[in-house]
Amino acid sequence: MTESTNAHGEPKPCVFIHVNHKQILGAIVGAHSLRRNSKHVDEFDVKLIETKDYPFLQAREGQPFLRNGVTRPWRMNDLQSFTPLRFMPPELMGYRGRAVVIDPDVFAVGDVWELLSRDMQGKAIMCRPRSRTSRSINGPMATSVMLLDCSKLQHWKVEEQFNSMFENKLDYKDWITLKNEPRESIGLLESCWNDLDVLNQRTKMLHTTKRWTQPWKAGLPIDFTPADKFPQFPPLGWLLRWRREIFGDYAFLGRYKKHPDRNQENFFFGLLRECIDNGTVTMEMVREQMAFNHVRHDAIEVVERVPPLDRTLSLLPA
Repeated sequence: MTESTNAHGEPKPCVFIHVNHKQILGAIVGAHSLRRNSKHVDEFDVKLIETKDYPFLQAREGQPFLRNGVTRPWRMNDLQSFTPLRFMPPELMGYRGRAVVIDPDVFAVGDVWELLSRDMQGKAIMCRPRSRTSRSINGPMATSVMLLDCSKLQHWKVEEQFNSMFENKLDYKDWITLKNEPRESIGLLESCWNDLDVLNQRTKMLHTTKRWTQPWKAGLPIDFTPADKFPQFPPLGWLLRWRREIFGDYAFLGRYKKHPDRNQENFFFGLLRECIDNGTVTMEMVREQMAFNHVRHDAIEVVERVPPLDRTLSLLPA
């Protein structure tokens, strides 16, 4: 991945979207939202980090890794096989400069430059807690949106850390929630920068985090593996593991549901319509993703009837 520099020869700040083949349309729409809603689009880059470009992920296909205290097989075809790449930006930036990394189901409503240019007060990482109610720095952190000072994260070596999960040296849950990062290196972001299925006038980044109701998936068969529930309720954890081992990863999981907030559906499909209009996404690509069961089968009809995006945004609740 080629590094861009600014007029001073420093790495240009970059927003990275990590993604696999199943969520690629969302990532492209997310990239459009970042550029569309920024007044400083020339000041930063937007780049995708795709699983297909990292052979060390494919090399572990089917092998057991440690997650939440138990092992499960690594599946490249899982909806969220991209998550280890969440930690790639410092390496890609040569451990210099600023980066924001977001999931492919995160969409900019505000100006991401406000995030890229903010005072980090000496912190290496800024993100929000995973809990919707907690503001504590001491619990698990949501790494689906992070602001990074790459120079302070030279210990992030993704291939090495990824492989250590298969050697029972690192638990995926601990890695993905920053449990092993020094608390003093983490600063808290306001929830609006990673609003979990909340879209209102205060939202800066919408994260459609409830996978069951992602707006572009409604009606499709579930194709992600739910987290094992061993710590919360061991009997349910063993039941989920037994189902997966006997019947397969996605057996009996049902189908994706319609998102309960019409504004969030309209927001995504309004962005997609703009992508089609400007040529970022072709109708052929939409049909291909529908055929792969990565995008709901009525996507084109929804695009054709969705209201203009500015109208949707003007009607958001306070």
